[in-house]
Amino acid sequence: MSKLPKPNALSWLWLTGVVIVLDQLSKLWVRSSILPGQQIPVVSGFWYWTLAFNKGAAFSFLADGSGWQRWFFTVLALAISTGLAVWMARTPRRDWRTALPLALIIGGALGNLVDRLHAGQVTDFVLLYFGRWAYPAFNLADSSIFVGAVLLIGFGMFGGPAHRSK
Repeated sequence: MSKLPKPNALSWLWLTGVVIVLDQLSKLWVRSSILPGQQIPVVSGFWYWTLAFNKGAAFSFLADGSGWQRWFFTVLALAISTGLAVWMARTPRRDWRTALPLALIIGGALGNLVDRLHAGQVTDFVLLYFGRWAYPAFNLADSSIFVGAVLLIGFGMFGGPAHRSK
């Protein structure tokens, strides 16, 4: 007699798919609507649409490399996404405090991976200013990774052990 596996959190991968689709659609819109370096105010003095390309990682880390970084970040995105998917497979479906952030992180990582594989660089388009200081341009995939990481840490620190014991 075989025992049926317990429902796991992989059903949350629908959210990963939504993040990837929205990320790619937003980047397509930006590439077809804005010239590189152009800044279109959304909230003047604070938030602008722009078009920038990044061959590196966050904050243009390793962007000046000779091309090897494309494959390094490709392998890294695949390894991290695989590891997080395994974590989801071992997470009960009802544990949304773990599943939701993991799905967001995987979606963001794979959204940027699509760019790297297709164009060798990531399309960024959100530019924020704080006074005279500009935060490096970013995209929906980056935002998804950030929000997922903050939620994962926040739920881990403040979610309490009660939700894990159920």
